[in-house]
Amino acid sequence: MGRLTTTPVRALFAALLAAGCAAVPVPALGQQNTQVVPTIDQLVSLATVSGAVISPDGTYVAYLQSETDFEADEFTTQLWVAHTETGTRVQLTRGAGSVSNLQWSPDSRWISFISPRHEKTAQIFAIRPDGGESIRLTRAAVAVNAHAWAPDGNAIAFTSAVTDEAATKARKEQYGDFEVVRRDYRFVHLFLLAVYQTHAAPVPAPAAGIALTSGTSMSVGAFSWSPDGRRLAVSATRTPDLVDGGTADIFVVTRAGGDVRPVVEQPGPDGSPRWSPDGRSLVFTTAMGDPAYYHANTRLAVVPADGGDIRVITSAFDEDASPVAWTPQGVWFTGLVKMAAHLFAADPATGAIRRVSAPDALVASGVTLTTDGTRAAFVSASVTSLPEVHVATLDPFMPRALTDSTAQVADWTLGTRDVVSWTSQDGEPLEGVLVKPADFDPTRRYPLLCVIHGGPTGTDRPTLLDSRYYPIDLWVARRALVLKVNYRGSAGYGERFRRLNLKNLGVGDAWDVLSGIDALVAKGLVDNERLGCMGWSQGGYISAFLTTTTTRFKAISVGAGISNWATYYYNTDITPFTLQYLGADPAAAPEIYRRTSPMTHVLDARTPTLIQHGELDRRVPIANAYELRLGLEARGVPVEMLVYKGFGHGINKPRSMRAVMEHNLRWFNHHVFGDPAPDFTQAPAPAVH
Repeated sequence: MGRLTTTPVRALFAALLAAGCAAVPVPALGQQNTQVVPTIDQLVSLATVSGAVISPDGTYVAYLQSETDFEADEFTTQLWVAHTETGTRVQLTRGAGSVSNLQWSPDSRWISFISPRHEKTAQIFAIRPDGGESIRLTRAAVAVNAHAWAPDGNAIAFTSAVTDEAATKARKEQYGDFEVVRRDYRFVHLFLLAVYQTHAAPVPAPAAGIALTSGTSMSVGAFSWSPDGRRLAVSATRTPDLVDGGTADIFVVTRAGGDVRPVVEQPGPDGSPRWSPDGRSLVFTTAMGDPAYYHANTRLAVVPADGGDIRVITSAFDEDASPVAWTPQGVWFTGLVKMAAHLFAADPATGAIRRVSAPDALVASGVTLTTDGTRAAFVSASVTSLPEVHVATLDPFMPRALTDSTAQVADWTLGTRDVVSWTSQDGEPLEGVLVKPADFDPTRRYPLLCVIHGGPTGTDRPTLLDSRYYPIDLWVARRALVLKVNYRGSAGYGERFRRLNLKNLGVGDAWDVLSGIDALVAKGLVDNERLGCMGWSQGGYISAFLTTTTTRFKAISVGAGISNWATYYYNTDITPFTLQYLGADPAAAPEIYRRTSPMTHVLDARTPTLIQHGELDRRVPIANAYELRLGLEARGVPVEMLVYKGFGHGINKPRSMRAVMEHNLRWFNHHVFGDPAPDFTQAPAPAVH
């Protein structure tokens, strides 16, 4: 057990402000005499921004803003645009039908997007940045997945699934509805939509587009246009099945005639192709044939557009590299550095890498660039700000916030967020986020709740705000601490760290959580008799492992968690994940599956456990939840199981998200804070703060 150290993240944020990345301040943050504790409905109703895309000429940034509609029981996203010089913001879309996949026309005259706003089938629409009605561009038979404008502005490429509806209908009418497992696929293909721009509209009428790829030998994913607009580079898998993700290769498709030619064919996934400015080469993401691509670094490599030798250019970067663009200044990409997220530039000739963004604590996501590569837009959150849209010059890097989402929480009592570090049971250095009451007193001992992220390659950061699944700030307002652990396997700490839980899932993860608690107890900050733990997905699995292997917690909540790795392997939609982390299937490696499965240890379980699961979850099939529930009940362990109807692995509707948060709040309020026992058969009573 190591000594816990704390980094004052507020000091880091002050540096961020000094660097020009000014987020909207939260007035009197932490002064409870002027502030209120938010309700769960307020948390669920927070508007958040995402998907910032800068116009090619740098005049505007288009972005998405979420809205919560409890009456319709929908989270929707609407299109907004901000002027980069004046900061003026305008909402461009309203009403039903979320907006996604924002793109600009090359002349910056149109913003296009995908939405099911007029029908249930998602189509491409366009709207001017200065407002007006949106114009429908496509009439695709199946929902459009993604789209991009040709450099000359005279065409739009898009992807959509292809299916023989007549044959499907005939089969259903004769035999009823059934699925042939691993064979009934909707292959995704590339289409071309001609654009005849006028002042009034990009197209005279919505059109279906012309197919550039077809057949059942490939399913198209990411794609990009060549600078001259004559070709498109695409990544494509053997089938659209997630288990075939490792078959992704790179192809070049001609705009005229749809000739498809392979450029990169090697084991492991190769994707996200981008063209060089001269159109002679491609940069793409790759595992370079590594079969263990789930936990290996995603690298960037360059290949001639006509095929040839592949050359990795990010070997010096020990994390996943996500390409942004290739401009005359170099290959731009984003990547994690511990809890931060930055923009980098790589020299495609030498592989030399420089970090462009600053300061060290910056968390930038979704970076887009102007055509000339001099300015960028991105979304960034901080220790005292919600995600905000930013625009930045790149040489030097000088960011400026364009939105003020943080004003929504100006009068809320929120916890402070610090980076903490300690060493695990085996001596491995670890980091996490400690959320503390605004009036934190280092001389008192607090209840502690651990919230464990999913992934396992997720990353917890000291940013506002936790508004889904777990109402962290409501517990902190009741004078509790919350620890969020970046356990072994988390992203941001390099490939070696991500691989520390291979064949050791659960076991090493539990060391990391428990050692973090021990470090806080040793500092005199935590009441060791008032501990709780919770998490969703991989975090739910770790919580399930802890509920059957330790009695230290007063209560645990398992969200969409794995209870038996064999059950998981035989039922999940991503079987390669299990093989890559546990080494083989359950028949070939029974001991590893036994040692890392919570159900193996259920005879020792004593901790009251709440189980939450989506009814239709295919990622972590609900059999895992039923197995854990019965195993605990048979041992006499207090257990409650809640099944959220109609949901898969995530909860994506406001009322059910409200329920998930209320159920967790009442569970831990009873077991950790001594509130009355919850009756989940009744509608949750108003939260007690």
